[in-house]
Order: sequence, then structure tokens, then C-alpha cells
Amino acid sequence: MGKDIELAILFADVVGSTRLFEELGDARARDTIATCIDVMRTATERHNGTVIKTMGDEVMATFPSADEALNAAAEMQQQISVHAHLKHDGHPVAIRIGCHFGPVVLENRDVFGATVHTANRMTSQAKAGQIVTTATTVDQLSPEWRASVRQIDVAMLKGQGNEVTLFEVLWQTEDVTSMIPAIALAGRDARRPVRLRLRTPDSEVMLDEQRPYASLGRAEDNDLVVKGNLISRLHARIEINRGKFVLIDQSTNGTFVQGTGGEEAFVRRDSMQLKGEGLIGLGRTPEPGAPGVIRFSCEEG
Repeated sequence: MGKDIELAILFADVVGSTRLFEELGDARARDTIATCIDVMRTATERHNGTVIKTMGDEVMATFPSADEALNAAAEMQQQISVHAHLKHDGHPVAIRIGCHFGPVVLENRDVFGATVHTANRMTSQAKAGQIVTTATTVDQLSPEWRASVRQIDVAMLKGQGNEVTLFEVLWQTEDVTSMIPAIALAGRDARRPVRLRLRTPDSEVMLDEQRPYASLGRAEDNDLVVKGNLISRLHARIEINRGKFVLIDQSTNGTFVQGTGGEEAFVRRDSMQLKGEGLIGLGRTPEPGAPGVIRFSCEEG
């Protein structure tokens, strides 16, 4: 009989393995993939994980916590990116990783359930060199890791009737140095704003090093929910990037930003830095006092 338990499920696979066989030949391609599998296995075991199975160029592993899964995932990406035997004709081999935390059934040294399928789908959403995870997993992370993810998309997963918010894990050393998020480094400069206050008539969100991002849109799972027929389900997000507050629009109709000095900006599928104080309008120009307008203010500590 199976045992119900909550685990982090991780899938990692080699990108473009078919091309490797075409370019390197069977023997070298098999050796290359075997080296990648060894790196994945070693990283898994080093971070308290268990390799459940290997399937050709893919590894499936479980971890007791989301942090341990991301520790292993980051090590996999780092080791693969610098491995001396994984560069062929100047083109390094790359892997992609997907992860999801949730309930599974553990039975006969294998795991089953919707969590496993979601983790596998995260891998298919990832590009070469990426680690992609879910909002559910992010909720399980320590503040250090939570500050090192960014919301990148919303996807409808095959076989599921609901949308899943996707997050990219920033594992590169220039983005994550010894597991310390970039915002912590920015705190060395006391003149920089360290908080961003976002307010609607109904709610308020404060961004800081403990809460480094917020999502805006009409879907109920956003941090700030704003209704309107011009507003996308996931319309925009705001995140802290190296001590700066950056608005990233992901919508159909764009985002309008109006400063207190009268300056105006419009972004659509692009990003801009938020400075000082002002108003944000999702899908339309913000008007003071109008429903759906978001007020922002950068505050120093």
C-alpha cells in the first residue's frame, strides 16, 4: 500500500540529446549523457535527495524540502555549465530543470500523483540552462531562495483545467552569490530605496528583501487583484533587481505609469524602473481616485 507524503519532485534532462547523437556519434553522445546523469545524481545525493529513476537523458528525483531541491538544481546547472568534458566544438551541453512541491504517493521506491506530472511539465516549460518551478513551490522556500526567483509566465498545463504561475530560479553566480540575493547587496547603499509600497482602495502590499516580488492582474491568485475588461489575468509583476524596483508588463493592453511630477510612461511586454511616487494603471491611463488605480511609493529605511 502506498504512503502519502509531501515532497519536492525534480526532473532534469539534457537539451538537444538527439542533436548530440547526430553531431558526436553514438559512443561520444552516450558518454556525454552519462556524464550529465552522474552530475545530476551526485548533486541530488549531496542535497539529501533520492534519484527515483533515470530515463535515457533524464533524471527524476525527490527531496524532503523545496530548498533542498533548488540547492541540488542550482548545483546541477553550475556543474554542467563548467564541466570540462561537456563542451564540444565550443558548444557546451545544457540541461533544463523543472520542480514542483506537493503531495505524492510513495510506493515501491517510486512516486505517483499530480505533483509528479506538474513537475514534469515544468521541465518542458524550461529552456536550456533554466530552472522553472511553481508558485506552490515558491511558497515553501526560505527567504533567501524566495528572493532569487522571478515570475515569468502563466501556463495552462495539459490535462489540468487551471492555469499555473511559472517562476524562473536565478541560479547563475552573477544573480545568486553564495545563496545571498542581490537585494541584500543593495542594502549596503543606505541612500537606495529599500521598500516599495503598493496600494489600491482595497489592499496594500509592501516589497522589501523579505518579499521581493508582487504580481498584478485580475486573477484571484495575484498579490494585488485589480478587475477590469482591459486587464489580463497576470497583467504585470514588480520585482526587486539589484536594489531597484522594476515593473515588468506581461499583458495584452500594456501598463501606464504616471509620476507625481506629471511624467508618463507606457510599457507593453517590456520593463521599466519605478522611482519616487506615482500611479500605475493596468490597461488604461491612471486617474487619481479611479477604481483599479495602484499607487506606488519608494521608501528608504
